[in-house]
Amino acid sequence: MIIGGDGRSSLPDLASRLERAFDEIYADWRDVALKLQAQPGSELAHMPTMSTYASDFGVMLAWVRVVGDLAAEPGDTGVVCSDPWLFRALSSLQGVNAGPAPGLAAKRLRFFCRGILARIRATGRSLVAMWRTRRHRKAPAQASWLLVYGHPDSNAEGFDAYFGELMRALPDVRRLMHTDCGAGYALDLARDSRTHSLHAWGGIGAALDMPFARWTPDTSGFDTATAWLIERAQYIEGSGGSAAMTHWQNACHAAWLKAANPKTVAWPWENHPWERDFTRAAKRNGTRTLGYQHTVVGRHMYNQGADANLDGPDSIPDRILLNGPSYEDDLAGRGIPPERMTVAGAHRIGTKGLPRFDATGPVFLALSNNPSFARQMIDACRPLASAEQPFIVKDHPLNPYPVTESDNFTYTRAPIPELPPMRALIYCTGTTGLEGLLGGVPTYRFVPEGGIALDILPKGLSPVSVGAGALAQALQNPPEEANHAGTGRASDAFPPPDINLWASLLSVERTELNP
Repeated sequence: MIIGGDGRSSLPDLASRLERAFDEIYADWRDVALKLQAQPGSELAHMPTMSTYASDFGVMLAWVRVVGDLAAEPGDTGVVCSDPWLFRALSSLQGVNAGPAPGLAAKRLRFFCRGILARIRATGRSLVAMWRTRRHRKAPAQASWLLVYGHPDSNAEGFDAYFGELMRALPDVRRLMHTDCGAGYALDLARDSRTHSLHAWGGIGAALDMPFARWTPDTSGFDTATAWLIERAQYIEGSGGSAAMTHWQNACHAAWLKAANPKTVAWPWENHPWERDFTRAAKRNGTRTLGYQHTVVGRHMYNQGADANLDGPDSIPDRILLNGPSYEDDLAGRGIPPERMTVAGAHRIGTKGLPRFDATGPVFLALSNNPSFARQMIDACRPLASAEQPFIVKDHPLNPYPVTESDNFTYTRAPIPELPPMRALIYCTGTTGLEGLLGGVPTYRFVPEGGIALDILPKGLSPVSVGAGALAQALQNPPEEANHAGTGRASDAFPPPDINLWASLLSVERTELNP
């Protein structure tokens, strides 16, 4: 989208204006989400859970608010929008004069056909995974489990990317791989004789239902703009296989709960659709549920709360285990009962080392996993690189982005502990900014145009938020030393794991690890 008086020049401060609108639409999205959750099939969709990572519905609501505000101001502003659904939503606003709308029928058909193929492909892969892992059904009953995603950093030697060394410290705990984990990787991890694939508990009937698993919301009862945006979310989600995989995951974990009758299950809690279903099913089964707040839940993680759940805390785990005290207020403000939260320590954040500060060092540019944001970051920073102010650039490990090196603008794949001390750190999305602040490095949050860089920082840790045009001046005026002192922040905000607490909650014995 391009907004400007002549259709070419961008409206001043547009990126900040869009982010403010995104902050303001929380209640609007929540009201829409709660209405949609009451409809059949919504349990397969991400948009009704307010997942800001899995759905851009909130960004679309923010654009509607920005354009609505502009329409109410004196004078004319030109808006260029090529998205057919968003165009129709904006056209319905009072004070907006719209031209011919972009074609919609062909895009609907393309998304629909793509969705059919994606669901068929997901069905085939799930059936193959079920067959390959069928021996994993021989799992002990009444055990305590970690239910985890197939992160590439996990291994069969006792390390899990989400729970660190917990399996080594608690040898009676078993690991169950989510259906996002392919059969080959699950079989490799199962070399430890304690890991099982959830695919094994799938069934032919559930697999045959997968091609028909779709979210088809009823948009009647919503205003015109919102109805268009709901349809947009429906077609985008329907163009992939996420609904089919959620259906498969739900069927697999229901069968596993019945067969294995686990005593306790802990997993990296993010309040996704499958997690809500799992929590309800586990409670009916008499299984204790522990949701580990393994990462960040800042002000833009809208889905991680009970106020956006139709059944409130009933689909929240029995206990939320925090990686530190930093986010307790955020979660309590979103309806998580304080008595159900316990600080259990951080298995991930800061465990491998933090950035180090040196006023004469290079600027570290940590690219976003969003390709558009990464491009904007490079375009803004490359002209600022010089012999006096060199840049080191690193892309996101799971979303590589091509970086053309030049004088004083170099690319690295080295992990943060191996990087030289830095004078400043620039990030956009992800946890690198959090690590910079904890390490005492002046940290800048890049505010991109055309989208929202989700803010995941806890209250009390505030980087300098800056757009491309103001970045040069911001680097010349770093925050006061008190703002990036860093001393003690890491251990206070994210203490090490309390293994005795984990052992108690999982009802298992611990063992002492060799140093």
